[in-house]
Formats: sequence, structure tokens, C-alpha cells
Amino acid sequence: MYKALRTAARWILFLGALAAVSGPGLFGQDVKDMALDASQKQAIVDEVSKLLNEKYIFPETAKKIEDQIRTRLKSGAYDKLGGAREFAQTLSQDLLSVGKDKHMGFAYAPERAAELKRRTSQSEDEARAARERQLAAEKRDNFGFRKVERLPGNVGYLDFGFFGAADEAGPTMIAALNFLAYCDAVIVDLRQNGGGDTTGIQLMCSYFFSEPKHLNDILYRDEEKTENYWTLPYVPGPKPANADLYILTSSRTFSGAEEFSYNMKNLKRATQIGETTGGGAHPTEAMIVQDKFILRVPFARAVNPVSKTNWEGTGVVPDIQVPAAQAFDRAYQLAIEKLAAKAAGPEKKSEYDWILVGLKAKANPVRVDEKILKTYVGTYGDRKITLESGALQYQRTGPRYRLTPIGPTLFAVEGLDNFRLEFVVKNGKTVELVGLYDDGERQPSARTK
Repeated sequence: MYKALRTAARWILFLGALAAVSGPGLFGQDVKDMALDASQKQAIVDEVSKLLNEKYIFPETAKKIEDQIRTRLKSGAYDKLGGAREFAQTLSQDLLSVGKDKHMGFAYAPERAAELKRRTSQSEDEARAARERQLAAEKRDNFGFRKVERLPGNVGYLDFGFFGAADEAGPTMIAALNFLAYCDAVIVDLRQNGGGDTTGIQLMCSYFFSEPKHLNDILYRDEEKTENYWTLPYVPGPKPANADLYILTSSRTFSGAEEFSYNMKNLKRATQIGETTGGGAHPTEAMIVQDKFILRVPFARAVNPVSKTNWEGTGVVPDIQVPAAQAFDRAYQLAIEKLAAKAAGPEKKSEYDWILVGLKAKANPVRVDEKILKTYVGTYGDRKITLESGALQYQRTGPRYRLTPIGPTLFAVEGLDNFRLEFVVKNGKTVELVGLYDDGERQPSARTK
């Protein structure tokens, strides 16, 4: 997530973020468990205590953690934990119970430990080759960018899985944000975003402001320094700086994705919708313990210039709390409602009203009794309505289209977002079928049969 980790071991960052979300067991692989005797447990507690006291961002908390695990060891709390995996999971829970730090963790992970050892001891050429392989994988994944599109109503949508480093993922991110530059509202979907590099966060934030903004600071323990992060003075191409911004979150939104959300929340730039995020604000280093274990130690902390704190342990609380699965629909409807409220001219307002009718019907599906549906069956000039398996079918020339009710007499036409049908009923009889278009055009057809 942070600049200090952009070394040969930077790969651990994203993995660490996911581990914090998924729990300490993520590092455990399908490998044979290892028995531990009392002396091995003592050695592990000694080394974990030493590393925490040397590296952890909060020295006083590190000492409290050491006191806790040494007390637990001496009292015999670990005696019955014979396997390495179970011991590691219990020790990890003890670290978390005192530190309350979701970026901290301990796991029995011999394969990961071997890989970390190999990476940290490799030559410059080997490190370069490994980074090239990692970069190739990130490129193939499009740097996490899954979808960018312009929705009806000129609302942009962006979905991506992690924040790549600006010097590598930058062109992809820039292309996506340039595409959204002229949207009136933008929805950024972070529901499956596990974090990433702070330079990528800084770059994306810069596209949503016209004036310089102080985003975040990183306070390091070892170097006793603070890194300040501001929006960039220049970004390539146009940007959606004036668009209404909506951020979607879930309980799996973590680390760098939380930083982006927290920045925007404190700068009052976005409306956040979904679930409270995971709560991991500390950049982390992974270290090998006793050859086969990995300890994740936060060595720095984020400090927001507005709140003077961060989201560690608490997560980012959304403005509108809904289950993650409902967040997009809620955000899209809210975006259209806000745009409709300030729309100038009947044509623009009509466009938004068209979208809102569909969104509200999706949120609260309309059901029309089959007896009523049967009264709509018939021929209307060259248009024909039939009833099959409880659903109306529409045909003019060519294929038939299934109709979905969005009102007692109003129906959406499956596959045709800009076209709807409305039945006109007078004195209990259906007398007309009207084709409605999203630009306001109406095409009435009298019932002929």
C-alpha cells in the first residue's frame, strides 16, 4: 500500500491486505502440519516479541503484546496446542486481542516463508526478473480494472480490484478516468477492492478535484518521518472533477481502498454507500519467524489531515448503510434523483424520470394478475401481444420480446432499454397500445382485434 514497500518484497503488501480481511488462516496452505515442543514455542514467542518491539508502529502496544503472550506461554495456555498451525492461529488471535490491529497477524506458512526467503536473498537480476513476471501478471489482469462504462443518464461506473502503482498502472487508470471525464456523476465500486499502492490512490484522487487537496500522511516508526500526500498538480487528459461522486463499499473493502474512501469522506467529496469497511490502516511488513512462520508487522500508520487519525479497527462507515449487494442500485438511483432535481429543461428531466421508473420497479418489482394480463392480449395494428407461461410477449416484425411489468399498465421490453409499452384502458377495456421512447416520442396503436 505504501511507498516504503515498493521493493523486491512489495508483493507481500496486497497479500497481507487480503490476509487481514480473510483472517489469519489465509497463509495456511495444504501442507503437512508440524509438531511443536515447549522449546520451539518458547523460541517463537521470543522472536515474535523481539520483532514487534523493534518494528511495530506503537512501541507501548508492542510491549503489552509481549507481556500477554509471555504470560499465556508461562501459564500453560499453549501447552495443549501441539500442531504448528493451531499454535500459530491461537498466537495470532492473542496478538490481535491486544493490538486490535487488523494488519497484524501470525501464521504457519512454510511455503510462503520459503518464497519470502528466496525473494529477499535473490540477486539483482533475479529480483528484476521476478518483478517483470509480477508486472506481466498485473498487465494480464488489466491492473485490476474490470469495468468502466457510461450508464444511462450520463452516470459513469468504475469497478476495479486494487490500486496499482502509478508508474505501472497509471496509463490504464488514466484511460478509465478520461473516459469518465464528462459524466455528470461517477460511481466507484470498491466492494471487492483489497488495497494497493498509495501512488495509485494519489493519482485517482487527483482526478476528482480541481484544486490542490491534502489527502493523507504516513508516519513511520523506524525513520521517524512523515510522508505527506497531496493531489497531483497535473494529471493527463480531462477529469471528472465536478461530477457527483459515489463510492461503493463492503466489509471486504480494505487497506488502500479504505484510504481512498477515507480521503474522500473527510474532504466531503463523495457519498459512500454500502457496508462498513474492513478497518486496516497500517502498512505492513512480512517477516520470517523460526524458518516456517510469517509475522505481519505494521511499521507505519496513516494520519488523515482532517480527522488527525485513521480507520484502523473501525473501518470507514458509509453515509448510507445497505448490504453490499444492494449498494450499486441504491447509488445509481440516488445519482439519478440528484441529477433530476437540478435538471434544466423538460427533456433532461424526462430522461431522468424514464430511468427512475425502471430503477424503482427493479427495487420493488411490480406484479400484475394473470387475469389482467389476458385483457391486454390482442392485435394493435401491426403489433401483436400474446401470453405465454404467465408473461406477455410483444412482436411487431421479427423477434418476439418478453414484457416485464413496471406499472399496472406499463411494461419494459426485454433487451430494449429505450423502448416501453403502455396499455390504455377505458371503461374496463383495453383500447390502445402506446410505444414509448426514452426521448419522449409516443407511437399509439389502436386495438384492432
